[in-house]
Amino acid sequence: MKQSHTHRLRVRYDECDPMGFVHHSQYLCYMEIARTELYRESGGSYAAVEAAGLFVVVLRVDCRYRLPARYDDELDISVQIDRMTAARIEQAYQILRGETLIAEANVTLAVVDSSGRPQRIPDILRDPAGVSKT
Repeated sequence: MKQSHTHRLRVRYDECDPMGFVHHSQYLCYMEIARTELYRESGGSYAAVEAAGLFVVVLRVDCRYRLPARYDDELDISVQIDRMTAARIEQAYQILRGETLIAEANVTLAVVDSSGRPQRIPDILRDPAGVSKT
């Protein structure tokens, strides 16, 4: 699996609060988009993971908001896999407007089955391109 990816997006009007700043909750959505695109670029599909009865869940988020983003800003959301154990995936994120750091976060993910029981990180997440070739 690729270890990092940067996804560019433009802030939409409905993502902003009445002050014109991106609402803090949207940053988590932006990170989810980048994570999904990292997996897609690696040859994977979260739809296939879910079809196998597995779900990726967030265990922990530590986000530091440095500066506000505003409507129509173009942002680069970078995600990097820092560590993958048998049970967890640890990722680091940076959200930039140009060269300016807007926010940064560390996120810990896990995999559960349809009843919510923790599962080992499956091969389909470790090496999605390799799994799809077999």
